[in-house]
Amino acid sequence: MTKITAHIGTQLYRTEIKSPNHILIADEPESNGGSDLGFDSKELLASSLAACSCITLRMYANRKEWNLTDVKVEVTVDRDPSENKTKIERIIQLFGDLDADQRARLLAIANKCPIHLILSNSIEINTELHQE
Repeated sequence: MTKITAHIGTQLYRTEIKSPNHILIADEPESNGGSDLGFDSKELLASSLAACSCITLRMYANRKEWNLTDVKVEVTVDRDPSENKTKIERIIQLFGDLDADQRARLLAIANKCPIHLILSNSIEINTELHQE
C-alpha cells in the first residue's frame, strides 16, 4: 500500500506532498491563481504514467540485456466533461539497437506498467472526513 500525505497551508494552492522518504510541491499555474511552484494535479497524474512507463521498460530491457539506450515517454491528459471521459495519450520513443520483435515486446510491457494497470482498471475511491 502506498501512503501519500498532502498538506496545503496559507500560500494559496501550494501543496506539499509527502511520501515516507520524499517531499514535492504541487501548485496551480498563475492563470488559475497559483504561484506555479510545482506540477499541477493533472501534470502529476501524467508524470506518474510517464515515469512508470520509462522505469518499467528500462527494468525489462536490462533483465533481457537488450541494447535500450534511452526511453522517452510523452503523456497528455485531456478531460472531456461533456462526455464525462478522460483521454490519456502516451507516445513512447525507444532508442538503441532493437529489432522489431523487441520493440513490439517493449510496447506490450509498457501496457503492463503498474500505473497503466491502475489507470486502465476500475478505480474505487473511499473518502473519510476526520475532525481536527
